[in-house]
Amino acid sequence: MGVVVFVVGTASLGAEIAAARLLAPWFGASTIVWANTIATVLLSLSVGYAVGGRVADRDPTPAGLARIVLIAAALLALVPFVSGPFLRTSVDALESVSAGAFVGSLLGVSVLLAVPLVLLGMVSPYAIRLTVDSVEEAGRAAGRLYALSTLGSLTGVFGATLLLIPLIGSRRTFIVFALLLALVAVPWLRTRRLAGGAVPLAMVGLLALPVGTLKSAGGERVLWERETEYQYARVVETPGGERRLELNEGQAVHSLYRAGTVLTGNYWDEQLVLPFAGARPAPRRVAILGNAAGTTARAIGHYAPETLIDGVEIDPELTKVGRELFDLRAPRLRTHTADARPWLHATDDRYDAIVVDAYRQPYIPFYLATREFFALVRDRLEPGGVVIVNVGHPERSDALEKVLAATMRAAFGADRVWRDPSEPVNTMLVATASAVPPADALRAHLPSLPDEIRPIAAATADRLEPARRGGRVYTDDVAPVEWLIDASIVDVAADGEPVG
Repeated sequence: MGVVVFVVGTASLGAEIAAARLLAPWFGASTIVWANTIATVLLSLSVGYAVGGRVADRDPTPAGLARIVLIAAALLALVPFVSGPFLRTSVDALESVSAGAFVGSLLGVSVLLAVPLVLLGMVSPYAIRLTVDSVEEAGRAAGRLYALSTLGSLTGVFGATLLLIPLIGSRRTFIVFALLLALVAVPWLRTRRLAGGAVPLAMVGLLALPVGTLKSAGGERVLWERETEYQYARVVETPGGERRLELNEGQAVHSLYRAGTVLTGNYWDEQLVLPFAGARPAPRRVAILGNAAGTTARAIGHYAPETLIDGVEIDPELTKVGRELFDLRAPRLRTHTADARPWLHATDDRYDAIVVDAYRQPYIPFYLATREFFALVRDRLEPGGVVIVNVGHPERSDALEKVLAATMRAAFGADRVWRDPSEPVNTMLVATASAVPPADALRAHLPSLPDEIRPIAAATADRLEPARRGGRVYTDDVAPVEWLIDASIVDVAADGEPVG
């Protein structure tokens, strides 16, 4: 019984981790999605505990317990095959009623996981009923089985996160856990010969099936797809040849490539010209925190080949696919696999421009949105240097922008932060310790800029204006970025209008 309880604990929490990754391509990886996943798991297990005790009293046999485990295994094995069509239909239906990630992820994880997790929750009280022979040993037996279950849960969490999902993906991870459940259930069945041969072999066969793409791309072609250590990522190509890097639910594009040009017609063009808004006509050193597949680094290297560029990206898979599919190269480009803030803290280099574009949609990491972080950025800038922060936000929502502007003012000064509303869902915040406003510096450098980007720089200079006020200053101690963004998500789920 101990082995059964251990494996059930492994499968329960391992399935939770895999489920969150299964939902990410459709609803993202926000704390709302995780909260819905955890809540569904806990509620399902609680129902299973209550029901399992009653069922065990009616049929206190190992075969009865084994049947429950085997049914749960079969249902878990089906999840990867029904999730794609179901989640695709759910997204389409929910978009028609303006429901967002909150409703969608709750519905998705409930339909896919609730029943198998209820069955797995039945196992612990059932196993206790079968193990206890007398009242005197009830406490010891229950404690031992719950300890084994918890150790199994830890094994499932780390096994799924560090081993199975990175190596074989979330869908095959479900099948592996289902196979383990079937293997521990079969010896307790009365009809071992039939079930022992058929069920585990069927699951081994499922493991051998090709998985295809996790998520269809409509009229676009999926060139590359990976469940990395950090996220779900894919590269799609349009019929016109444009390539886009999408992370998680794909609501935002994190890198863009067009053959024959480094210009994008999007916010990356502003990230290209704003480093020229510092004291020097051309930046000598630029750091890009959140390099992704390198759209900005490639552009700066093209137009300013003498500039030393440090591209910092936490996910090495994005750097690799950038080199393979996004022409990620520049004469003086250095790429670093690291988390942005620890990397910036460790370096002694000083920069003429630091670009912060480290979103993991829909969030910017909280530790890149605090007074202490921007004080570190200020210390890593050369005199007259600039920091450029890409603020992604829902259209017509400026809550995050106001908070970041207030926090940057706390580090740079009350009149040293400007905004460039470059796109409906992207605003660039620019801060400098220089007394020269970045718009004036950019206009002064226009004659020295290459002809192709001079109109972009002029338009950017014309848009620059003092940053909005009214936000709260975030610190390392209190920085509720997730709460701020989640409030917008919940509001969208409720009535389709973002908060501002």
